[in-house]
Amino acid sequence: MVETSQRPAAAQLFDRFSVEIVGKDVPSLGEAARLLPQGTRVNVTYLSGEATETRIVAVDTVRELGLQPVPHISARRLQSEHQLDGFLAQLAAVGGCDSVFAVGGDPTEPEGPFEDALALIRSGALERHGVSEVSIAGYPQGHPDISDDVLWTALLDKRAEIEGRGFGGAIVTQFAFDAERVLDWIGEVRERGVELPIRVGVPGPAGVRRLLAYAKRFGVGSSAGVARKYGLSLTNLMSTAGPDRFIAALGEGLDPNRHGEVKLHFYTFGGLAATANWIRDFQEEAPA
Repeated sequence: MVETSQRPAAAQLFDRFSVEIVGKDVPSLGEAARLLPQGTRVNVTYLSGEATETRIVAVDTVRELGLQPVPHISARRLQSEHQLDGFLAQLAAVGGCDSVFAVGGDPTEPEGPFEDALALIRSGALERHGVSEVSIAGYPQGHPDISDDVLWTALLDKRAEIEGRGFGGAIVTQFAFDAERVLDWIGEVRERGVELPIRVGVPGPAGVRRLLAYAKRFGVGSSAGVARKYGLSLTNLMSTAGPDRFIAALGEGLDPNRHGEVKLHFYTFGGLAATANWIRDFQEEAPA
């Protein structure tokens, strides 16, 4: 249940929110689509070991349900330029190539010619296949394997390349648990001259144990720190938590004059329907 006192300041963040799915979420897309506004952006991840056909089916299903697919392209997982062209051609064939999310990906060493998302953007392949918008990653709480200086340089270089090539763009952040730190990071993004819309990553409702496990995996804070900021109960790891407190704090601290355009991006962690229901409940209970 969403606490009434947490709703008003955060309501603005829900305008044109986005969600993220994996290929195996396709069976639950139909139920979720009835709860999501038409045109909602649905990012489709590029998982290791997942067949290309699975990704294409997910993108096609998203589009058929009246939602906007945003397929991920993992630069370091691409083994050749031909593979990139082939994937983009398959996306275009199902009407899913207008907007993409370019990311370096998990491998430490690239499996082919693309070292990172910047190399992918610079390849020229996106333009050839009709891409008009490119989203890129942001890391408000840092990255466990990449220094802050490198992250800032990469963000600025990708922004310049996106704008220079005439793409629309956005920054989609890794999920976070510390609203104050996220707001400070957004402020610094703007101070560095980046005006791209920012979609702040938020974990959908999930078990406390799972949320803490993801926090540890992605290096976004200690269990104690996450619990304190996010309102998780370390004494009841079997409970479920939603992002109420985080979103409330984010909304209360948001200053449009300083932070610019900020929306929410929900990581569903396999619980797409649960996340869609939570969003619906939050919005229905919010005062006019």
